[in-house]
Amino acid sequence: QVQLVESGGGSVQAGGSLRLSCAVFGYTYSRMSMGWFRQAPGKEREGVASIYRDGDMPYYANSVKGRFTISQDNAKNTVYLQMNSLKPEDTAIYYCAADYRRLTDGLDPRGYNYWGQGTQVTVSS
Repeated sequence: QVQLVESGGGSVQAGGSLRLSCAVFGYTYSRMSMGWFRQAPGKEREGVASIYRDGDMPYYANSVKGRFTISQDNAKNTVYLQMNSLKPEDTAIYYCAADYRRLTDGLDPRGYNYWGQGTQVTVSS
């Protein structure tokens, strides 16, 4: 059973940075689609960034391009989301997700079977 554990959320002022981590437990297969999603109060869950764990090109939502970077450390079984130039509208619960398949649309939450518990990110103006 795959387990995902996020960490690194917190509160920061606009313009600041945070790095989220997602540790992956319980699998040995080296190829996996990984994604970061977020959900703000009253809004649907939206894809932020995704990557296929064989080093394929990452994908980003337009709202975070140039500010967020998804990366991975295969030796540590961990995926990261570096968030720079944070804005108040980035405030949300951020979730890590994984699936064994190479997903056609890595930013669509419906494609993922495994989810972390979420970590809160709050950006104040």
